[in-house]
Amino acid sequence: MKRTTLLHAELSRVIAGMGHGDLLVIGDAGLPIPAGPLRIDLAVARGVPGFAEVLDAVLSELQVERAVIAQEACGPDGGQPPAWSAALPLAPEQVSHAQFKQLCAGAKAMVRTGECTPYANVLLYAGVAF
Repeated sequence: MKRTTLLHAELSRVIAGMGHGDLLVIGDAGLPIPAGPLRIDLAVARGVPGFAEVLDAVLSELQVERAVIAQEACGPDGGQPPAWSAALPLAPEQVSHAQFKQLCAGAKAMVRTGECTPYANVLLYAGVAF
């Protein structure tokens, strides 16, 4: 059995196979998933598992070069980023939600959580660990 935080075999396999610049998306229960990326559906019930829990587990294994969130996640006035963004290794870039959804088409995989908070989504671009 693995000793690291992330135990989900399929998700761990995807992360292990990612190269520099590859994209992994973690999304809320309502984020549309286009036909191209692998769909990893973790949603069990509303809020289970939560977005922040899944993000923390993924970040325990994935070297992140950059992260992108939707501007709408920061509220209507473009204020503070969501609380969960503090877990990211660097400040996330912001794009419109429409642009965010377009970028998802280039993902290796999209992880669907049970989160029901609007715009609880992040694009994680793989970096290198050396």
